[in-house]
Formats: sequence, structure tokens, C-alpha cells
Amino acid sequence: MAAVSPPLVLTYKPTQLWPHQQRYRQAAQALAQDLFDTLDDDLQPFVVLLALPLAPDRPARCLEPDDCGLPAEAFNGVVARGREIQLTTPSPFSERDDVSPAVVRRRHEGLGVRTAVQEVLNELDREAKHQHVAGWPVQIHDHFVVTVLRVQRKPLRLYPSLRPDRYYIDGKPLATSLLTAAMYRFNEEGMKSLSEPEPGAGFLSRPREMEEVLRAAGKTFLDTPAQALGLNPGSAKLFATFNTISSLRYEGAEGVGKMLLARRGHPNIEEVFALTCPTELTDYRAVRKLLEMATADVHLLADGENVYALGRQVGHYDASREDLFVVNFVTHYAWEFQHGGHVLLRSHYGLPGLPRTRLNRARFRRDLRRTFGLTDGHKMERLWDVVVEASRQKHGTLLVITTEALAEADRLKLQCTLIEPVVLTPLITRLITSIDGAVLLDPDGYCYSIGVILDGKASGHGDGARGARYNSAVRYVESSAYPVLAVVVSEDGLVDVLTKESLAEERQEK
Repeated sequence: MAAVSPPLVLTYKPTQLWPHQQRYRQAAQALAQDLFDTLDDDLQPFVVLLALPLAPDRPARCLEPDDCGLPAEAFNGVVARGREIQLTTPSPFSERDDVSPAVVRRRHEGLGVRTAVQEVLNELDREAKHQHVAGWPVQIHDHFVVTVLRVQRKPLRLYPSLRPDRYYIDGKPLATSLLTAAMYRFNEEGMKSLSEPEPGAGFLSRPREMEEVLRAAGKTFLDTPAQALGLNPGSAKLFATFNTISSLRYEGAEGVGKMLLARRGHPNIEEVFALTCPTELTDYRAVRKLLEMATADVHLLADGENVYALGRQVGHYDASREDLFVVNFVTHYAWEFQHGGHVLLRSHYGLPGLPRTRLNRARFRRDLRRTFGLTDGHKMERLWDVVVEASRQKHGTLLVITTEALAEADRLKLQCTLIEPVVLTPLITRLITSIDGAVLLDPDGYCYSIGVILDGKASGHGDGARGARYNSAVRYVESSAYPVLAVVVSEDGLVDVLTKESLAEERQEK
């Protein structure tokens, strides 16, 4: 007689509220890690799930992870507080009659609870090195489930932003920066997943999820200047518009120049000549053609919907007005969004990023230790100064650090310029990176050749969206028989540090 298998017994944690909560939290953490590491890997995102009971006599709970780092008792009573806020704030969609009362009620209730949770988080974070952001509450059984995102405060403060307290007509806040927009979009993804028939079961089932969320964040952030220009932020498409314009060539040439965004008649705008018939921004090829007339001091003038003139910025602009913005088309498919002299967003091949390069001192020192076994702090600092100076090269450059720099210089002598060995300083770095080709140096900081045309076997691991400089560095690093580290500075200001280990890790992630 065949043995009978014992019945399957499912065990649940005491804090388990629904079957997919652990899967949902793990997927949300993975998305947060990918998303915010792409923007700045010092943010160190951490996702927490809170359960807030609808019944006032029951305690709030931390669902995931077990050690969430938040005192659950601090959130007792936030649902009641949310209802107080709901009674004292305007109803969302107050200007629309096409939204059902049930939707208005749910949105209003959600706004109240989210605001109440954020009040508690702000108090808990008052003296902390991190900052928590509350997501939208979703009712599951007899609780509101809130996804809370924690990021480090220090890197968050590095980036300029626009002023807060601007809102969509449904009451949602407009984003003050790309980072804020990424947090909002992350929360939106969580809310959509938790609102499914099986909450959290299908989260992150689509490929390239992170890039989709990041692009959505770019669109969300540019809704804020759209409103400042008098446009409806819900229907504005500034991010997609600038991406399309930057992607176009005119008679084979890439678009380079600036566009000033301001309402016509702005006190800090002077028109050189006006167009009789303004050109719609969505007439992409026409706008790209007009961009050919832009110079270093004469720019396209647009109001967010149309290009109406060419002109320049004059006088002292009061940045607190936040009604004059600059779109700088840097090179093919790369542009920057600026305000008050600060870069708020950079877009490269349709993917938005922060104005900071991917150059990180701690990570660079780690790569030096891992690649060359280098531990001498003086040598590390010397190389760091060289890399920082190279990163300022407006036309891009490439540094190759290898233990066999002298031998490689001799091997490649027919496709480079040999120089007498010299310890690189910021001044020398500035001079030698002003010409095309790579700079070859060793871990001690000695340079042996400049203008190097690298070789290397094609591995099929490059990036078709990146330029020849980046892909030649990938080939050289992967095929080198010696320890090597390459620093690629792109024309749009992006900096990549490539090692065999980092390239292998990147392939595994893909």
C-alpha cells in the first residue's frame, strides 16, 4: 500500500495580513533598489509595509520586514487623524463633474490617511539621518496597507529642487525634483499592485520595469514647470517633447542649443525677432530646424506650447518666481532641464537622470582596491583628483588605468602619442584630455601615452545606445590580460567607471 503524504500545512507569520504580502514587499524592494541606485546609489532605499486597522481600538502593525525600524505604536490612531484631515481639506476633483462620488470619496480618504502617516514619519525622522516617504494607503481586509520608502537624507539634500505646495486638480502634490517624482511614481506602482484582485501577486511581472518607472518620473517632474507656465500639468507632455526634439538631426547634424521656457512678456526675456506664426512644440521637425538658428547667446523662446521667437535672457532673474526655465540641448538625444543656474534633470537617450555624475569617491577607491590591490591613500587621492578633473572635460574623454601601462603604450605606439612618463596633476590632465583618444596611466598615476586608439575583441556586451568611446572601453577592459580600470566621460557629463567585475555584475543583473 502506497504511503500517504501528510497534509500540507501552511504556516503564516503572526503579522501576515494577506498571502502575497512578503512577495509584494520583496518585489517593491527590488524595484526601489534598481530605481534609486540608478539615480544615486548613496540613497540606500528600504521598503517597509505598515498595516493600519480601520477599527480605532486595534493597534497598528509593521507587516514587512519583521524588523522594520519603525515603532508601530506611533501609528495608532492615524486612520482617525486621516479622517479629521479629510473633513478639513478640500475635496479632490472639485472642478470636475466626470468623476464618480465613490472615486472622490476614496481619493479624499486616501489623501487624509497618507497625510496623517507622513506627519508621524516626519516627527520620527526629525533627528534621523534618513527620511521616510509614505505611499498611498490601500484597503486590504480590515486594514489600510501603506508602503513606506526610506532613503538617506544626506544625498537627498545634494540636489536642487523647486518649491513644494503645488498640486494636481485631484489633490496629489506635484514633484519638486526628479528624486521626488521617482518616489511618487514608485508609490503609484505600489498602489496599483495592491489594488489588484490578488494584491501584490503580479508586481514587477513586466520586463524593464525600472526604466519605465524612471521615464514616468521624468514626465511627472516636468509637470511642475508646466503648471508654472500656466499649462494643465495633467495633459502636458514636456518630457516626451524634449526627448523627441533632441533625437532629431537636421541635415545630418545633431541639435545643440538652448530653449528658454517662459510666458511671453516675461521681464527677463528680450526678443531678438518674433515668428509671425508661432510653431507648436509638438511640430518636432520644425522646432528642430529652428534650433539651428540658436547661438551661444540667442535661444529659442517658448511658452510651453509654442516657439514664438528667438531671444535672450536679460537682467537679474528672481529664482523664487520659478517661471523661467532653460532646456539645454547638449548633443544628440541628450538634454538638460535647468532653473536658476542649476541643472534639475539630465536626459540621455530618453532616460532621465540627476545632474550628478556616477562618480563616487568611496566606490572609486573600492574599485582601485579590488582591481589593483591598491591601499595607499596618497596614490588613491592622486588618482581621484585626476579622474575628477577629467570628468570636467566638456567634450568627453577616456582614462585607462592598468598595471601594464608602459608595455601597452609600447604595443600601441603606432596608434597613440608617446610622452615622457609624468605623474598626472589636474593641470596636466586638463591639457591631455582636450584631444581625442584615451589616456594611458598606471596605478601610481604615471602617464605614458595620450590620444590612444584602443583595441580589444568584440564581446557583444556593449551598449548600442552609448557612443564609440564607451563601447571601445568595454571591449578593451573585457579583453585585457592585465588588471585594468577605465573611466569613460561622455559628452553629456555622464561618468562610467568600468572594471571586469563591474561589467560582469552588470551582465548578471540584465
